[in-house]
Amino acid sequence: MAISNGGVRALSWARQSLFHERPSWKCVSCRVARSGVAVSPRRFATTTSEAKKPYYVTTPIFYVNAAPHVGHLYTMVIADILKRWRTLNGATDAQLLTGTDEHGMKIQQAALAAGMDTQAFCDRNYKTFEELAKAANLDNDYFIRTTEPAHREAVQYFWEMLNHRGYIYTAKHEGWYSVSDETFYPQSQVQNSLDPTTGRKRMVSVETGKEVEWSSETNYHFRLSAFQEPLLDLYKSGFITPASYATDVIKSVSSGLQDLSISRPVERLNWGIPVPGDDRQTIYVWVDALVNYLTKAGYPFTPGQEGRLGWPADVHVVGKDITRFHAVYWPALLMALDLPVPRKVLVHGHWTMNHAKMSKSTGNVVNPFFAIDRFGVDTMRFFLAYQGGLASDADYDNSYIIRDYKKLLQGGIGNIALRTLGLAKKNLRSFISEGATGSLPGQTPADEEYQRTLQELPSKVAEQMEGLNPRAALQEIMSVVEQANKYFHNTVPWENPPNRDLVLYNVAESLRIIGILLQPFMPSKSNQLLDLLRVENTVAKRGFSATAYGSDPEYGEGVKKSLLFPPLIVEQ
Repeated sequence: MAISNGGVRALSWARQSLFHERPSWKCVSCRVARSGVAVSPRRFATTTSEAKKPYYVTTPIFYVNAAPHVGHLYTMVIADILKRWRTLNGATDAQLLTGTDEHGMKIQQAALAAGMDTQAFCDRNYKTFEELAKAANLDNDYFIRTTEPAHREAVQYFWEMLNHRGYIYTAKHEGWYSVSDETFYPQSQVQNSLDPTTGRKRMVSVETGKEVEWSSETNYHFRLSAFQEPLLDLYKSGFITPASYATDVIKSVSSGLQDLSISRPVERLNWGIPVPGDDRQTIYVWVDALVNYLTKAGYPFTPGQEGRLGWPADVHVVGKDITRFHAVYWPALLMALDLPVPRKVLVHGHWTMNHAKMSKSTGNVVNPFFAIDRFGVDTMRFFLAYQGGLASDADYDNSYIIRDYKKLLQGGIGNIALRTLGLAKKNLRSFISEGATGSLPGQTPADEEYQRTLQELPSKVAEQMEGLNPRAALQEIMSVVEQANKYFHNTVPWENPPNRDLVLYNVAESLRIIGILLQPFMPSKSNQLLDLLRVENTVAKRGFSATAYGSDPEYGEGVKKSLLFPPLIVEQ
């Protein structure tokens, strides 16, 4: 089919039959060189031509074959924190994309097992993920579904351009295929295993533990092997973070890349996007799924406006089990079309229970809706961000959430806020303006040291956030919360020492600065704290620039003490 792009009809380059023999492939540079024309080494695009573009962060799109779990919630929260951080820093056009992956064999089989029409199955199940995004208070700008007509057109156009450039060919493919992972594995990546529930012998993926089956079929392939060196060059830029995840990827790519099977016969997979010009083949679900990031960004692009809606993505947030797809297949596919590659892939670990991988078959999964209902959305966002593993896995237990709530939120932020506002007795405003000008008397070395701590906090948090480490940023904030409580306790302002007003000002500044910095992590509770302090609800007063110590001389009028973190109703 031909697809319209700004009024210009794109030629259909994929009309050859699957079994029609194609001429042997040569890269564009090689073909030109053989003609006697000098060429420069090909350079793959890594940036957009636009001087400025929206900050663009994505979650993976989630399979709708089963209900969401706490791992999905964690990915959503991390991506949302990154988007909100940019907004806190003044970006008015930052973009966050999430959504659902609704094609592939897993979906086809799940719908069959449910006795439902596949589209009706997707229409029902995607809503659960959309509701989770709302329950998690995600500030997402779009929720994409791969069954949308615009996405289908983008995927088919993407395919045709790959084919036009000579990166697609047909061949027989044999290998171990995992329906659960929707991918082929080489012999070196599978092993014998016993099913823990039935004792049956089976072959499984070494990487994911999912069952594989031997498959032999003729389909389309992408010349992934042509991009080994460009990919290795890309990894030198810190493309994958944390760096620990890059090690295995670099090792794998360095050992050699096999071309990628990118279609499936319709008789085996009919639920997906057809290969343009060949209705006997369905486009591989991971090619389909990855293009969603481009679909939202307006692909096919109008020349000269590639970055208008955010491409290239600034950050793809992904779980460690899908690193290969985002850090190997995806940039190679983009390089093949000279499209800018994403700037970073932020990988995170998994959540475990009792230090064992969560699994529906064993019943050790966490329903994120139940968790949010029980503990509150901001408490869950805080716990996941504070304890979640980026470079490693993290263990989940309700007792850990209760522990952190009591110690860090209720006994940390809540305690210092209650004591400060109570001691101020509605008079906080009377010494805020004096404190902002540095004219409060009685300054001691302890006061000076604590003020330096407050002055340094914003830059420390910013450094961690710019390094895509929200966990470390939140730990910096909570370290100052702990110091604030110690400072308040050690200076005993309730005994009216000479520096009483300065101590109260410093602690009030702690709460104001911490409240501003916590907005990406706990949007509701941080704004509740700023409201308690009577900080004006404007960008100028609640944006990152306002975190400078002493920068706001106008808050604190008529404050009243209030319980910011009340006791949890259910604590067993």
